[in-house]
Amino acid sequence: MNARQTFSGGVAVITGAGAGIGAGLARHAAGLGMTVVLADIDDGAIAALRSELEAQGVRAVDIACDVRDFAAVEELAKRTYREIGAVRLLVNNAGIEQFGYLWDTPVENWQRLVDVNISGVFHGVRAFLPRIIAAGSPAWVWNLSSIGGVAVVPLQAPYIMSKHAVLALTECLELEVQLAGHDHVHVQVVLPGAVASNIFESAGGVTEGDVHAAESQRIAMLGIKAAAMDPLAAAEVVFDQAAAGRFYLLTQPEYVGSAMAERADVLRAQRAPMLRTAQRFDPERH
Repeated sequence: MNARQTFSGGVAVITGAGAGIGAGLARHAAGLGMTVVLADIDDGAIAALRSELEAQGVRAVDIACDVRDFAAVEELAKRTYREIGAVRLLVNNAGIEQFGYLWDTPVENWQRLVDVNISGVFHGVRAFLPRIIAAGSPAWVWNLSSIGGVAVVPLQAPYIMSKHAVLALTECLELEVQLAGHDHVHVQVVLPGAVASNIFESAGGVTEGDVHAAESQRIAMLGIKAAAMDPLAAAEVVFDQAAAGRFYLLTQPEYVGSAMAERADVLRAQRAPMLRTAQRFDPERH
């Protein structure tokens, strides 16, 4: 089956839908004929996207939601099932960045990133998956990791850590769904490469210690924007791979795939991480 046959007519819930790959996924889902629930902490962004989609004849609903707050995500799930319908696709996408040496990272920045990037994914799973299981109809759960889930670089340790965590969480979730016999639930992990967004502009930095190093990394990441993949194009690739039944969904299969292979080689050889000259990392942008 292709993506339209797989997803058309269903309900998609996408967190972090206000910008970047989240907005791209929402637009493509709408183009496939899905009803789209847009969730984001930026209510203005999702209201604008809802208006755009409605102008195209698509049913879309915008619901402000801070994924750090489980009660808010639970309410999102309740409202979706009560007012819109059973979920065919859940995308736990919301995420943020952080630059700087780990020892300079403000504790509050660390906690916010963990709460959004890791707990936000868990909250989505915890609120929606019991309902998805109970509904008994085919459904898909996508968690957003990153090329940063299979790579390590300096000056972005909190983000890299979080994306490794999401990858492992999703792999374990797939095993648990298999173990419990919920064959109608399809768990998949998305590992984007560079996809255009504003995640770096809005990223946390440091206020003491080596501020210059943190901001230099931000500038380096901003410098790759011109070559970043269009979010809508990235979304099309992800939907097509999902419909084909792949577990690892890669926006740029060769680029991200090479990072996965390199990581596997490092672990196989048990080599310590080595700093490359002018090492820069090109992660996905929500």
